[in-house]
Amino acid sequence: MSGEACGLWLESALLPGGWARHVRITGQDGTILSVEAEVEAADADERLAVGIPGLPNLHSHAFQRAIAGLTERRGPSADSFWTWRELMYRFVERLDPDQLEAITTLAFAEMLEAGFTRVGEFHYLHQDKSGLPFADPGELSARVAAAAAESGIALTLLPTFYAHGGFGALEPSIRQCRFVTDLERFARIVESCQKAARQLPGGNVGVAPHSLRAVAPEELPAVVALAAGGPVHIHIAEQIREVEDCVAWCGRRPIEHLFETMSVDDKWCLVHATHATQEELECIAAAGAVVGLCPITEASLGDGVFPAPELQALRGRLGIGTDSNVLIDAAAELRVLEYSQRLTRRARNVLAGDSGHSTGRSLFDAALAGGSQALRGEGLRAPVGLAPGAPLDLVSLDAKHPALIERRQDELLDSWVFAAGRTVIDCVWRAGEKVVSAGRHRRREAIVARYQRAVKALLG
Repeated sequence: MSGEACGLWLESALLPGGWARHVRITGQDGTILSVEAEVEAADADERLAVGIPGLPNLHSHAFQRAIAGLTERRGPSADSFWTWRELMYRFVERLDPDQLEAITTLAFAEMLEAGFTRVGEFHYLHQDKSGLPFADPGELSARVAAAAAESGIALTLLPTFYAHGGFGALEPSIRQCRFVTDLERFARIVESCQKAARQLPGGNVGVAPHSLRAVAPEELPAVVALAAGGPVHIHIAEQIREVEDCVAWCGRRPIEHLFETMSVDDKWCLVHATHATQEELECIAAAGAVVGLCPITEASLGDGVFPAPELQALRGRLGIGTDSNVLIDAAAELRVLEYSQRLTRRARNVLAGDSGHSTGRSLFDAALAGGSQALRGEGLRAPVGLAPGAPLDLVSLDAKHPALIERRQDELLDSWVFAAGRTVIDCVWRAGEKVVSAGRHRRREAIVARYQRAVKALLG
């Protein structure tokens, strides 16, 4: 929606204040101008049944979409995150810039089809296949931005600083050569990312110190300073071995060490934090930081189960991401988050909150608020959801889908999350542009054809 103001009319929509009927939303230049409830549609309005805000995907490694399904064969020893990582490294060694862009574009298109309208791309591929810098240090970051432009998704680009192979500034392995950089070169990468993001509607840039095992304590403040007030994301406490290695190195657990050495605040996103203690959860909640959960990937890699009810009890903040992109489905991420709690606690509706509350609604609200904070949207103070001044990012649900028949209000979210998933998504608007219709991205055929050529060249 650019130029003249245009309108959408919905029989039912989830607004910041709750569900409303007969809602008219007008937008211009990608931004919501007005939201009215209990009104009639204008003649030119597009009429829809059910509308909800698009969700933020706060943590993605888009290139990993191409290895989904290829790491499910048992190795000669016990498989874990660390054996999966070796397989991923082998794939990375062959990936060229055109292939990276093709794979990333498909992943971003599928995110839109699944109900995500903004992605935080935790981007750590910086060098060429031999580990040498490109002439433009932001060559591969620019390819991620190009994929966002082609797909239409909003992008928070998170260039990743990766300098070491383990705690104590260990030398990186040869297989990490495409990730490794120094502070001077990383500053040029961030500058290149900022230039690329300025060309995108709603583009935003933060920084991502990869992890405490890949960033030395003396480097971390300099990396964070490059965020210039933008978001800061870090992998932390994802694996038991990571926690044990950190204790062996410095006598502190990763989250404990981070809070002792850095001023963590509401601009930080702690990705995974799977093995956080109660004391560490209290620090995270008090700081106002967001925990970035990726339930499908965490289950795929055997990470463990994050203590989400304990964070919820502290009024802590969380969001969801797709991480390895083994399966891209916003509803499925929320479902796995809740179901993992049910399995480990032998209870139902664990994350619903108070008695009588909808689990789907509770999960959705948390993911919308936490993800929006972690990715910072269009400006630090932009409203969240379907409200005037917010980007017109809207997902319409197919009310005729069998899973939604005779469902109303929060029952719609419960049925989307627990009974249907992405199959109920009809249309998606990003910044007022309809990028998905009848569940399919508007450029799906061309994007898939390019992806197919890339994967055949890589794996054929």
